[in-house]
Amino acid sequence: MPSTVPDSRALWRPGRLGISLGFLLLAIALLPVADLGIAGHDPWGALSRMGAGLLSPDFGAITALAYTAALTVAFAICGVAAGATAGFLLAPFYHRAPVRLICVAIRAIHELFWALLLMQVTGLSATTGILAIAIPYTGIFAKVFAEYLDEADPRPARAISPCSDAISRFFYARLPLAAREFGTYTRYRLECALRSSAVLGFVGLPTLGFQLDTFFKQGIYGAVAAVLIIYYLLIGTMRIWMRRKLVPVYLVAAVGFLATLHTPPMGQGALIRFLTQDIVPAPLRNADLAQPATWQSLGDWLQMLSVDQALPGLAATLIVAQLSLVLAGIVALIGLPLILRPITGRFGALLGHLMLVIGRSTPEYMLAYIMLQVFGPSMLPAVVALGLHNGAIIAHLMGQQSQHLATGLRPDAPRGISLYLWELLPRTYGNFLALCFYRWEIIIRESAIVGLLGISTIGFYIGTAIQELRIDRAVFLLLVTVLVTLAIDVISQRLRARLGLDRLSSHAATNRC
Repeated sequence: MPSTVPDSRALWRPGRLGISLGFLLLAIALLPVADLGIAGHDPWGALSRMGAGLLSPDFGAITALAYTAALTVAFAICGVAAGATAGFLLAPFYHRAPVRLICVAIRAIHELFWALLLMQVTGLSATTGILAIAIPYTGIFAKVFAEYLDEADPRPARAISPCSDAISRFFYARLPLAAREFGTYTRYRLECALRSSAVLGFVGLPTLGFQLDTFFKQGIYGAVAAVLIIYYLLIGTMRIWMRRKLVPVYLVAAVGFLATLHTPPMGQGALIRFLTQDIVPAPLRNADLAQPATWQSLGDWLQMLSVDQALPGLAATLIVAQLSLVLAGIVALIGLPLILRPITGRFGALLGHLMLVIGRSTPEYMLAYIMLQVFGPSMLPAVVALGLHNGAIIAHLMGQQSQHLATGLRPDAPRGISLYLWELLPRTYGNFLALCFYRWEIIIRESAIVGLLGISTIGFYIGTAIQELRIDRAVFLLLVTVLVTLAIDVISQRLRARLGLDRLSSHAATNRC
């Protein structure tokens, strides 16, 4: 006879609204310990000067801007080509644990961190820029390509002769079914790579980010506006200039163009020194590994780094990420109705789309840099930048998913805000939560890199270690970042599964950079 006593675990299991409330309450609880003060000397004056500059763009340096824009595109094309090729080769083996772990680890480290590490070996060169994009993109491409292969119809592979080899089955029965999605996703990744390439300018590579940083430091806000306009034009017109038939031409031109880039000379044996000296923990270098004192020194070194740098940096990273995640959710819930015609009308939807395009197209690092000029060095610029950028992405994706809902309504359906609150939002709230959970891991990565701007996340300690040429410390802190990112990814997956949100295809959401 079945028990009539209710299961206490089921009674206390929070649903979607309960989980949402939990994240919101956690963010509110963190506010007293978050450094959200305005440290800028004259924030409103800075805003007014920037606004005046944005309204009067200065294209006086158009030759230099055109050159750096071309380099930005060239770095993106070469990085995506290398990452897509390596990811394609790894995709069939992605289900094997070693391959999966390598892919997860390399994509958990942001392109900026890769660039800073690679500079120790290849210097400020085209190779550094290409590899900084290609390495993390390899892990992303391998994951997404493997998912496309898994989702393809398995019947052709079953119908093929069992005597055929694995390579023949892959190229004749599996790849043709996923080839179109491969191409579409690669083109989308190029848009992400343009953002990554622009941001690499902040570490010295000659892309649009370098020009933006230079003009900001000189207070030439009209030229800053010109850089941003050129960048938005590159992103906005990509569907026009990026044609499949032209890909080989673009690739050859990009390689040839980057080959003309002047590279400062590096000392001989940089790679050997990096692998055998720089990344080896200091207590183990040239030490007698048989001596207990060596391992005691290593323990002290690990304890010092963990207590003095990893833990405070990690705490700040998680605080920034939590506040940014909640702000992104609020921005998405406000931004979604702005792009739906039944709610805001044709002109309002067009304006809403323009706002979201600017928010999601502007790299989070670039946005945080601009906010830093206004608010000064605190967590506030990072939280605002990450919240706006990720909220715009979530709202854009929800808008794509809600279009068919908004157009398939009954003639007597409510309009305006009533339609959104009582019809569309309840039907899309599950997708909203899934997208927020997918962005959670990415926000952690982004919260780490804003430390390079001077904000006290773990990226601050990584950047400082690299500046002091203590690469071993930087590598240790990067490993901590990877482990935390993996932990957040696991928690996110379990929450999605528990709330029945795991049916949303991951490559439709996670990889929106």
